[in-house]
Amino acid sequence: MITKNEILSAMQFRHATKEFDSSKKITDSDFEFILETGRLSPSSYGFEPWQFVVVQNHEIREKLRPYASGAQKQLSTASHFVLILSRLPKDMVADSDYIKYMMEEVQELPQEIVQAKGTTYDKFLRTGFRLQENERVMFEWSCRQTYLALGNMMTAAALIGIDSCPMEGFESDNIEKVLIQEGIMDPEHFGISCMVAFGYRLHEPNKKTRQAAEQIIRWV
Repeated sequence: MITKNEILSAMQFRHATKEFDSSKKITDSDFEFILETGRLSPSSYGFEPWQFVVVQNHEIREKLRPYASGAQKQLSTASHFVLILSRLPKDMVADSDYIKYMMEEVQELPQEIVQAKGTTYDKFLRTGFRLQENERVMFEWSCRQTYLALGNMMTAAALIGIDSCPMEGFESDNIEKVLIQEGIMDPEHFGISCMVAFGYRLHEPNKKTRQAAEQIIRWV
């Protein structure tokens, strides 16, 4: 079993790596492990509103570069570069084909449970966070779930000594245009949520700084 100290050491090790050692590549088995932790991540109602696109083609990376100001060095030096896509609202409403597929084919629920879960989910969308009132809010809710997978992948990478960098510094509309032109993203079902690069650091990072526990934790 992994120890608490090992987990905390990995969290201390992890930092947002801006430039990687391009001569060092992550092994296939190690990267499959990282992706698997993303696949196994939790999501609301278990509906997995994500898709992970691993961009290893350097020509495509260069096409992304003009629209990704926060990924300039990472795009050219990362061993592996991942775009995390999120499902659009039309797929996430309770009566969509995707939600039906998730409940019936993936979760393998009995029909009476499908109906009950669908009703509960529909009520949540309409009255819980009132997500269904606004398509942008609905999409951002799906994107928030992709960050659960993102965090798990970065932590898993740190645990085996692999660096990472999450990124939001990009022009989403233009990035999506590139992905559509390259046949990578289906605009009928997905939009871009975030990016993350993996590899091995070229430079040692500055000292990690965080607020003290008593400044951010309250017990009531």
